[in-house]
Amino acid sequence: MLPTEPQPTTTTQPPLETTGVDWARCGQCRTIVYGRRFARAANTCPDCGWHAPLTAAERLEWLLGREGARCVRPGRTADDPLGFTDSRPYAQRLEQARDQIGIPCAVLVGQGRIDGCPVVVAAMDFRFMGGSMGSAEGEAITAAAEHALENRIPLVLVTASGGARMQEGVYSLLQMAKTAQALAALDEAGILTVSLITDPTYGGVAASFATLTDIVIAEPGARLGFAGPRVIEQTIGQKLPDGFQTAEFLLAQGLIDAVVPRSRQREVLATLLRACDSRVSRAPAVDGEHPIVTDPARLTRRPAWDVVQLARDINRPTTRDYLSHMLDGDGFLELHGDRLSGDCPAVVGGLGTLDGRPLVIVGTQKGHSTKELADHSFGMATPDGYRKAARMMRLAAKLGLPVLALIDTPGAHPGIEAEEHGQAVAIAENLRLMASLPVPLVAVVTGEGGSGGALALSVCDRVLICQNAVYSVISPEGCAAILWHDRGSAPVAAEALRLDARSLMEHQLVDGVVPEPEDGAHTDHAQAADLLRRAVSHCLDELSGKGGEQLIRDRRARFRGIGAPAG
Repeated sequence: MLPTEPQPTTTTQPPLETTGVDWARCGQCRTIVYGRRFARAANTCPDCGWHAPLTAAERLEWLLGREGARCVRPGRTADDPLGFTDSRPYAQRLEQARDQIGIPCAVLVGQGRIDGCPVVVAAMDFRFMGGSMGSAEGEAITAAAEHALENRIPLVLVTASGGARMQEGVYSLLQMAKTAQALAALDEAGILTVSLITDPTYGGVAASFATLTDIVIAEPGARLGFAGPRVIEQTIGQKLPDGFQTAEFLLAQGLIDAVVPRSRQREVLATLLRACDSRVSRAPAVDGEHPIVTDPARLTRRPAWDVVQLARDINRPTTRDYLSHMLDGDGFLELHGDRLSGDCPAVVGGLGTLDGRPLVIVGTQKGHSTKELADHSFGMATPDGYRKAARMMRLAAKLGLPVLALIDTPGAHPGIEAEEHGQAVAIAENLRLMASLPVPLVAVVTGEGGSGGALALSVCDRVLICQNAVYSVISPEGCAAILWHDRGSAPVAAEALRLDARSLMEHQLVDGVVPEPEDGAHTDHAQAADLLRRAVSHCLDELSGKGGEQLIRDRRARFRGIGAPAG
């Protein structure tokens, strides 16, 4: 475990300096800032954006308001269970910290509201023995979780710690298991948990409750890791890259969901709290014409190769295009990363509200230019992308939220790294996961639905396809190359594969077709999105009355019947 306080490194941010009653000096750019302006910005520098540390009390006030928080007091733990003494008795160190900081331990817990949404917040204070975790701190985090469980309201954890507290030995070590167990109980109860990582968060805190929440956000520049940079450098004998273990580094590695400046934290937390509330009541939509075509005869028959070209049109709406038009008020709150190894740009996932209904959205993302396509790997997901989608879907199951999957991909990413990281396993795991999720699942093929890469997001209660989209076991070019030994025979292969919406409906391989604007979705994104919104809302209305067990039974029966013996 790490020592009580992290060892100093070249990236350690200096404390805030005060140059008088009304002035402060930024710890990063050294700019002199008017004190009241600095305070109004929650101690962030208006020039460089540096985030000065906040005390636990300041953090509770910032998030919950000065008058809005009610203190939650954990039970008193033994002060010095080991009778530990180094250069001074541990009991004296504790007494000094309490006298100087004015709080009983390094964690304060309060209950209040963020933009009207009830929440329990546990905030750590690095001034108290480096925010290290002893029995009292573990008890405070656990009490906060138990209070959230008892009242069935979300829990927000604000972390700042050097790690476990050596003076309490294994008592401190076992707080990791104790707090992890408390988070597990909230998982089982379907209660949202969020971590706000502040600088620094290391050791036993990082390796327990700080990273076990549903959603992990971090302040800019905040450092998070098990071992500190100095320990790592001394152990491996190498200099670490710039920005190592910072929030921005962790986001790129797929380990956190977002980097959120202090000025936006209440807004983002409020959006999360609202979007994850499955208790929102909503009356079924009452629209005129049925929004989904279920009779193939209503669809114009056209050459399959022409449909392929429309499905691939570079101006066709992407997942983000659809979401920007479809979702209510706050729009799409994107979450990042698979919490294992990466954040695939070809898959987007997050939370939103559709016609008043909170839901989780996952989708493949392409682009409208060569650069955008390249940036998003042409919509071809890596294992990180499928694992990110799986993580979002597990969150939906925990919170009781429906899932919408939007699919536009030529297939899973074919590459060395994808195979090394288990592409086949990631796809297979998603197929099994979706077969067992106890919440409504709706998938829509909006452009290309290519092979297992598309199927990995479409084992759903309702599988729809847009009028000019395609869904196939392989691309027409690939099929032609293998079976016709001539890629030029792709139009013939496309016809043979029956990959267009009308053919798929005739074979009952999809549940319905979403109409498009007369000249195609690429000509009017707003209208295309409205047609898609109506179709998805209709499906969710149909599914909303079913319990989890019934959803799973019906979903499995749906796929069990595909290709089964006739008669």
